[in-house]
Amino acid sequence: MAKILQIVNRLNLGGITYNAASIAAHLRPNHETMIVAGMKDDSEESSEFMVRKLGLEPVYIHDMHREINLRSDYKAYKQLLKIIRDFKPDVVHTHAAKAGLLGRLAAKRAGVKVIVHTFHGHVFHSYFGKAKTLFFIQLERILAWLSTGIIAISERQKKELCEEFKICPCKKIHIVELGYNLKPFQENKIEKRDRFRKNYSIQNHKIAVGIIGRLVPIKNLKLFISAFSVTRERLGNKTKAFIIGDGEQRFELQEFCESLGQTISTPENPNPESSIVFTSWIHEVDVAMLGIDILALSSLNEGTPASLIEAQAAGIPIIATNVGGIANIVLEGETALLIKSGDLKNFASTLETLINNESLREEMAKKGPSFVESRFHEKRLTSDIEQLYASLLKK
Repeated sequence: MAKILQIVNRLNLGGITYNAASIAAHLRPNHETMIVAGMKDDSEESSEFMVRKLGLEPVYIHDMHREINLRSDYKAYKQLLKIIRDFKPDVVHTHAAKAGLLGRLAAKRAGVKVIVHTFHGHVFHSYFGKAKTLFFIQLERILAWLSTGIIAISERQKKELCEEFKICPCKKIHIVELGYNLKPFQENKIEKRDRFRKNYSIQNHKIAVGIIGRLVPIKNLKLFISAFSVTRERLGNKTKAFIIGDGEQRFELQEFCESLGQTISTPENPNPESSIVFTSWIHEVDVAMLGIDILALSSLNEGTPASLIEAQAAGIPIIATNVGGIANIVLEGETALLIKSGDLKNFASTLETLINNESLREEMAKKGPSFVESRFHEKRLTSDIEQLYASLLKK
């Protein structure tokens, strides 16, 4: 039995939390596990309910926050160092940037045998200016040297890390794709669809297009809103858009919608006749996913977004920008139509094609569930991770 410590930036609603918590939960009882997390932003929804549902009790680092602050980051490092020395893990596994920095430094100082880091995405383009980006690349090179192994969640991401940004040698990077409990997206589909559409007054003939995630600049939601606005002008009120999530850009995006002549509905001011609905966070993502007809993604950069895997499990066709590891987790042209990042004209015309072509949507819906079921299942994730830990511990 090994002792495994998972460290995440924060327990905000999203795929990273579920990935780390799923590993910690499903490695039991063969291993002793613990999950440690920093503090979420006020604009984010807590995912603590998800962690507790898996039977875990998270340990919080109250000084670890998303933003860089040398004073609080040093305090967080000291707290992590104490936890590691008390727990005495055989493996420390960090997820995402802040946890990866403080967690790996503390684990190295404490003499942990195996230090693993997962890149769920990266900040090496589309986030910061040239100087700041170069600083983060250099920092990650140092942290990779401290690591026993690096996990990339797609083949494309591995290639970026070792060839494009030269974070570490390719032999140090192990590809472990994400894994989820996909059953909720395949059960009671009609009932869940009816519940979502009744809740938001969506008529049967209307095509609901949804986008799920944090409302932050990297998600480039203005591209989605602009494309939907163009499409709606051509098709009239045949369509309705759902922006499912919340974040720092919500009010800016609401104003942007109105500047394009779109009417909006918000949790504070619901409007059943609106063209675009801001739902804020929805805990039952399966209900939301099964309530829409098309899932969109417009990001400038991504790792492997959970929403695309879940959409395929639910049989929901996808339109997405071709960035990060997205091409590795969909069947291009079969379960998803991929668009060059920032290409408004193509995004709008492809979205219009999907809305107008019911047979195309039905054909795309058939291929998703079988594609993701075995490849992105949480049991496969647990098995792959357990084998990786064992091989690294042997070395």
